[in-house]
Amino acid sequence: MAHCNCSVSLIRGDGIGLDVADAACEVVEAARAVTDGFTIDYRPIEAGAAYFARTGHDIEPGGEAAAGESDAIFLGAIGLPTIRYEDGTEISPHLRLRDRYQLYAGVRPVKSYPNTPRRLSSHLAGTIDLVILRESTEGLFYSAAVHGRSKVTDEAVEDTLRISRGTTEKLHRFGFRLAEKRKSQGGKGLLTCVDKANVFRSMAFFRSIFDEVAEEFPYIRCGYNYVDAQALDLIRKPWDFDVIVTENMFGDILSDLAAGVVGGMGLASCAEVGDTTALFQPAHGSAPDIMGQDKANPIAAILSGALMLEYLSEKHRNASLVQGAQLIEKAVDLGFSENRIRPIEFGGDMGTRDVSGEIASIVRSFG
Repeated sequence: MAHCNCSVSLIRGDGIGLDVADAACEVVEAARAVTDGFTIDYRPIEAGAAYFARTGHDIEPGGEAAAGESDAIFLGAIGLPTIRYEDGTEISPHLRLRDRYQLYAGVRPVKSYPNTPRRLSSHLAGTIDLVILRESTEGLFYSAAVHGRSKVTDEAVEDTLRISRGTTEKLHRFGFRLAEKRKSQGGKGLLTCVDKANVFRSMAFFRSIFDEVAEEFPYIRCGYNYVDAQALDLIRKPWDFDVIVTENMFGDILSDLAAGVVGGMGLASCAEVGDTTALFQPAHGSAPDIMGQDKANPIAAILSGALMLEYLSEKHRNASLVQGAQLIEKAVDLGFSENRIRPIEFGGDMGTRDVSGEIASIVRSFG
């Protein structure tokens, strides 16, 4: 197998983003050392609220273009609530990266692990394993303030919810292929379309395209839910779902709800995938109340690192990269099963560095 050299634009960002990004890099390096089949060249880019406060810019000059020159982008966290643009919104250059590189497929895995807080009493709570696929360039976020697309007057503000055929077709195909992949690994082979098609024409359009694309994937079962009912079902019976595909704002809300059901945002990994590149980040924020205190749970960032290796493996057709991703996922599973990782977020006694160090140690033990 040929050795693979990969490049990653690294935006550590703000708050705990710095610490969890470093933690992810530590564990990815452990996986690299075990597989010995790839290298990663990290290319730092400064961006975020702290950078904005120092310079008046939310990303370094040329940073947006530079981010897309690498094979992938890894982000820690962006934003600090006390530092905002003049319009009152928080610093968010990563939303421009989504738009610029059309990172339409927001992948949010949701999985129960042993010895983590169980928010639901059912014995089935330990079997939760689903993915929320959030369209990440359109929907209501099409009008995010950073894009300057809102109609603003002194009397009213109008934000546009956009659903386009081209992006939605790609999103649904991505969802069906993801369900196919999970089915081949023992999953349910179910894709559920979540919308509000009973009220909004845009959502009826979203569902009609889902039905059109479904004809290409006859071996994947289709499900439907309105977003309010889906929120209820993520509490009542989340174990019934496999892959859920939905609009941007709906996915933003539902994925946080689902993360809470399996323990918290410290487990919420995320990939935002486009046709030519992808961005990986923990779905949580910058948590300025605990920044610099070694209290952040780095597992969401670490699992995002595993998603990044899986993506790079597909991009470069290199098996050592997917092996590295599997080693990280296996290490997190084993660490929780044997109670070797006990994040402060879950009432444990291990800070950021101890958690990442233990996971890296488990990865190295597989070598």
